[in-house]
Amino acid sequence: MAQHDYINKKRPQRGNKKKAPPKKPFPIFAVLAAALLIAGFGYGLWYIKNNADPEVVEQAKNQPEEQKPVIQKPKTPEFINEIKEAEIEVEVKEVEQKGPYVMQCGSFRTYDQAETLKAKIAFVGLVADIRRTEGSNGVWYKVRLGPYPTKRGAESDKNKLKRQAKIMGCGIWLWT
Repeated sequence: MAQHDYINKKRPQRGNKKKAPPKKPFPIFAVLAAALLIAGFGYGLWYIKNNADPEVVEQAKNQPEEQKPVIQKPKTPEFINEIKEAEIEVEVKEVEQKGPYVMQCGSFRTYDQAETLKAKIAFVGLVADIRRTEGSNGVWYKVRLGPYPTKRGAESDKNKLKRQAKIMGCGIWLWT
């Protein structure tokens, strides 16, 4: 006996055919209404043009324009002039910089992880380096940026890394 494929066999449809909705007649009423509105508008323009009173038209053309009143600027109060003439002494104090700063963005056990973070930082446009340190806990690879002469410059790059590369764990320290 031959094998039959019952899973992929299509079933015959039995009277479940959906009939297409009947076509609606062309909206002739809408077309007639639009034509009537356009004709009425054209007739109105023609009527206004041909039946205008010539004297009223001439009066409207020759009517002088009304003069606008001149608004005078207010006088400046005396204390403003005194402020402008006053001499101001300003002392600017320079903030002492504690020293160069370094920013560390990661510390990893493997060199490959440190290289990955360094590549992400490079895509932002900053240059990082990897330092290998050995301690009692083993070998660590630290990803650092800098040195920066001011802390403001380091914070600027830190914010740049947060915005563009979503690198959040950077710390800023004095460089020793």
